[in-house]
Amino acid sequence: MKTDFYCYMENKEKLILPDGVPNNSNAFTKWLNPDKTAVIEIDMHRGHVGPDDKLTLAVPRAKDRVERHNIFQDACRKMGIPIIHVQHWQRHGGIDDLNTKKSNKMANWRALYYLYVEDNELMDEHSWEGTKWLDIITEEVPGDYYIRTKKRLSSFVPTDLEFLLRNLDIDNVILTGTMTCACVLSTAFDAANLDFRVIVPRDICGGYSAESEHSALQVISLHLGLVTDSSALLREYSAIKNADVNEQINKLQQ
Repeated sequence: MKTDFYCYMENKEKLILPDGVPNNSNAFTKWLNPDKTAVIEIDMHRGHVGPDDKLTLAVPRAKDRVERHNIFQDACRKMGIPIIHVQHWQRHGGIDDLNTKKSNKMANWRALYYLYVEDNELMDEHSWEGTKWLDIITEEVPGDYYIRTKKRLSSFVPTDLEFLLRNLDIDNVILTGTMTCACVLSTAFDAANLDFRVIVPRDICGGYSAESEHSALQVISLHLGLVTDSSALLREYSAIKNADVNEQINKLQQ
């Protein structure tokens, strides 16, 4: 590696990362190869993080980090790292979830959210095709990629995300977006089980609460991938690529 790159064990103890481990001497050097890396931005659409007074399923911690997404992903684009926008995208009318005809009605998350999320009649049409709630709030540029068939928590279900990553020749995935404790965590499990190397910049993802976010990052750091800061990633990538993204790094450190 080119820098003193670090990760957080259990989302609290900072650890300078070695190049590798026994039996794989350059494991983490490969893990941090920008040429084999893509950003997967999860569900940063209007229903979660929009400017409206009332949203279908608001995630304030992710909304507060929209600009951090833009800064980080702008720097990644400058270094040739592809951005993949993944959206929870359901058919209008709710046949995929709320109004399914199967006996086991509605997705687990929806039933559980009624127990603790503030009552909100808009939630019925969360992520419905044809509504404004699917507008992406973060910056998009030509050349970005899109996954628009996600219908459960994981970005891999039921989507062709793995197919896209294999065709991009990607080994490492940076997970950003919302919710850290739901869709990011679920995507991290599936990515790791498919042998993609997982990276989560903890200052960009947003969870339901600080507590649930912390718990998710603890699990990720112990079993699934590297939990770090966005500025640390950009420093390492820019050193490898000899790219000038100091402006973005400085903004993310403020």
